[in-house]
Amino acid sequence: MTTKTQAVEDDMRYLQLLSHSFPTIAEASTEIINLQAILNLPKGTEHFLADIHGEFEAFRHVLKNASGNIKRKVNEIFGNQIRESEKKELCTLIYYPREKLELVKEKEEDINDWYHITIHHLVKVCREVSSKYTRSKVRKSLPPEFSYIIQELLHERTEDVDKTAYVSAIIDTIISTGSADDFIVAISNVIHRLAIDQLHILGDIYDRGSGAHLILDTMETYHHWDIQWGNHDILWMGACAGNEACICNVIRLSLRYANLATLEEGYGINLIPLATFALDTYGDDPCEEFQPRFNGSETMMDQKTKTLTAKMHKAISIIQFKFEAQLSARHPEWRMQNRCVLDMVDYDKGTITIDGKEYTLTSNSFPTVSPDTPDELTEGERQLMDRLRHSFAVSEKLHRHIRLILQHGCMYAIYNHNLLFHASVPLNEDGSLKEVELYGGKRCKGMELMHNIGMIIRAAFQNDTEPEERKYAIDYFLYLWCGKDSPLFDKSKMATFERYFLKEKETHHEEKGYYFKLRDNADVCDRIMDAFGVEGPNRHIINGHVPVHVKTGENPIKAEGKLMVIDGGFSEAYHKETGIAGYTLVYHSRGFQLVQHEPFTSARDAILRGTDILGTTQIVEMSAHRMRVADTDKGQDISRQISDLEKLLYAYRHGIIKEKR
Repeated sequence: MTTKTQAVEDDMRYLQLLSHSFPTIAEASTEIINLQAILNLPKGTEHFLADIHGEFEAFRHVLKNASGNIKRKVNEIFGNQIRESEKKELCTLIYYPREKLELVKEKEEDINDWYHITIHHLVKVCREVSSKYTRSKVRKSLPPEFSYIIQELLHERTEDVDKTAYVSAIIDTIISTGSADDFIVAISNVIHRLAIDQLHILGDIYDRGSGAHLILDTMETYHHWDIQWGNHDILWMGACAGNEACICNVIRLSLRYANLATLEEGYGINLIPLATFALDTYGDDPCEEFQPRFNGSETMMDQKTKTLTAKMHKAISIIQFKFEAQLSARHPEWRMQNRCVLDMVDYDKGTITIDGKEYTLTSNSFPTVSPDTPDELTEGERQLMDRLRHSFAVSEKLHRHIRLILQHGCMYAIYNHNLLFHASVPLNEDGSLKEVELYGGKRCKGMELMHNIGMIIRAAFQNDTEPEERKYAIDYFLYLWCGKDSPLFDKSKMATFERYFLKEKETHHEEKGYYFKLRDNADVCDRIMDAFGVEGPNRHIINGHVPVHVKTGENPIKAEGKLMVIDGGFSEAYHKETGIAGYTLVYHSRGFQLVQHEPFTSARDAILRGTDILGTTQIVEMSAHRMRVADTDKGQDISRQISDLEKLLYAYRHGIIKEKR
């Protein structure tokens, strides 16, 4: 028996199943030819974004302009053939077709002529962005109502004199039947779809900005994406699962940044009970420490609203400190006793003792705290939390979005020799992987740690999880948010109380873990990638979480190019701190490029004035050869499929399996 015959017989059950999909030699051969051809296509373009923090308009624009790639394509295609203003108008039309069409129709004297020219231009752009894909893949991305027409236009060249009249007739008919607007919208959406093959979000969709729910509405229908959960995503997941400390943190952060749109408008969370409680409890307290921070929108809130927001902010913060203390006491293995901050206050003196040193509080107004039992909720606080927890529990849209994040997400991922995670991998001082204790006393590190944390997170949402395990899983969201060895936090403490009530900056310091101290060391990065099984000569770690301070000269490319930190401050709250407005890392067939974004004004401004997100492109790493699908993870899968089909052909030709004619 030949080796090949033995291999075929070992796989007989699978090959029998495969024969149902490819019942003849001809069909199996055709599929092999098709797959071999795909292996030689250029690699699809991947985009990496991190720390979006609710900035919906900027995020949506980056998707629409493909991080500046569509503008570059338009410049390459048309060069000096059309004016700069026309190229600008064309780009805006591609980004916002419906809105731009309304403006065009108001001012164009010969709209049919404009339609004819514009559709020709759009077809050229669409042809360019679709060139690296198979016809089958392009066809699947087309809207059904215009699929045939777009296919015809993409694959017919007007340079062929015999085809010029044919193409013109198609476009004339689109216009004469009143379908031009819908066609322009459809082909613009196809351009968006094909310009980004896969989108990787390295965590933190939520908090600070007002549009996290709108971002997730967009992702519900986005073609190909994944997310590596960030600490702010985990916080909202915990709130959705019913963790009361997470609920308090979510509300506190929304109040702190004067952003209630996601909570109230997005998810229908009723904050009236909190407002009523805060006014009743803190009516005479100025709550100066809890005045909201703004993202450049100070004029949008009057003084009365600011005062109410500050009182609500303080009310929920005090309840948060109580729940955090309760969970820390319930789980001594977390070693978070230093977060029982209300136990450390001397309410007569108005001081707190931290690490043996006494500090004076900026305020000593704690009407709901009993010095004897500081971590117990009052009856009013308990009733309030029952209502808030119920509001989170019945928010259908919140639960739908969290299910979406669970479906597309995990703690880490490996794509095309790149290790993706949001924040860190816990390390020891010498750069070795640190063992961390999980549920049931199990200790693990590295990839096993990340995997098991992901399983704990999922257990919180599974009804068939054992009650004690599920209870622990729900509690564990708080540890992931602010626990010392959490891969999503990795600091000595979260100094929330200190930042509110103490002026001394030394108490605000949160000592970073060893990952952040050692991540510029190429050997440490290699050790991490080895532990995760990341292979290849050009492998990388890509993460976000900690904003890169570009204005002070910090470089996002670290460890001799092996680590890329792509948190450039997408959130408006970080713009002054970082000096820019976010990064997109683009990985195409030629290599890596890092696009540094300037602040985005608004979609309205983009439509009316043609403004775009200005970006500076930095070449990070270019490949010696143009990468093909064969060089990717998908290529490895296709090669395995080809191998299986070749075994099926062998089985057909040697009578081991009969063709199903």
